[in-house]
Amino acid sequence: MSTATRDSHLIAFLDMLAAERGAALNTVEAYGSDLDGFLQYLSEAGVAPLAVVNQHIQGYIATMANAGQATTSRSRRLSAIKQYYRFLFAEGVIAADPTAGLQGPKRRRALPKVLSIAEVDRLLETSLKRCDGVEGRSLFRALRFHCLLEILYATGMRVSELVGLPRTVLRGDKRVFSIKGKGSRERLVPLNAAARDALDRFLAVSGRFDNSAWLFPSKSASGHMTRQGFAQDLKEVASEASINADRISPHVLRHAFASHLLDRGADLRAVQQLLGHADISTTEIYTHVLQERLKALVNTHHPLAKAK
Repeated sequence: MSTATRDSHLIAFLDMLAAERGAALNTVEAYGSDLDGFLQYLSEAGVAPLAVVNQHIQGYIATMANAGQATTSRSRRLSAIKQYYRFLFAEGVIAADPTAGLQGPKRRRALPKVLSIAEVDRLLETSLKRCDGVEGRSLFRALRFHCLLEILYATGMRVSELVGLPRTVLRGDKRVFSIKGKGSRERLVPLNAAARDALDRFLAVSGRFDNSAWLFPSKSASGHMTRQGFAQDLKEVASEASINADRISPHVLRHAFASHLLDRGADLRAVQQLLGHADISTTEIYTHVLQERLKALVNTHHPLAKAK
């Protein structure tokens, strides 16, 4: 359906998204495209848009599923339809919202990407080697990155928590950091010996930043290392360590921290607290990683699995 043939109600809805909600042009166009597809479906079925009932929308979602559309695409289109009819109901254009009670298709939760212990070891070794034979600003940057990497894998912190650590975390016991995470919730994260050693080496060369409020200062607008800068450095070191850069990000190392702990027998509740998850159901995704790993292990090595 072209924009020229859109009815006044759809145009009013899209105008509202831009004017009242401040939606970007791309977002408005995406809503328009999704709703054009639904309205085209109604037109072919001989159903007037204002006469739609719950069953018509369910039929559209089923049609998309039968056509092989991804769950994410169906969920997005249903969301657009819901918002459109809620708008029409609020404006008094229709007497009842036909989307009331409709549930979107359940998405299968994607398993997190995880590096092996050997790959993490290789990454850490590569970052440490970068500190050899350099001095001045280059040494400062190399030691800062290695310290960030060791602390990230030792604690499983979110990258925003890590790069934004205030220098005041050094006032207490250096074996434990007290950090403030999502929802301003505070938690304690322990540092292992390797992370403490990396921190000591970094602090020994960061003396000229003693007046900085941040543990990992930089020349950025924020005054500290940025998430983007750390992520870019991480990909460069991963490539040097013969690890596909597409497989790695700061969050992948957070996943590695959690899955490696569980793999070695850590309690799920303890991992939840270390990660700062408000709900243990969020942490349980890592048990699925272990289950998949065990399945692969059995399928690869069990003699009966090989017998066909």
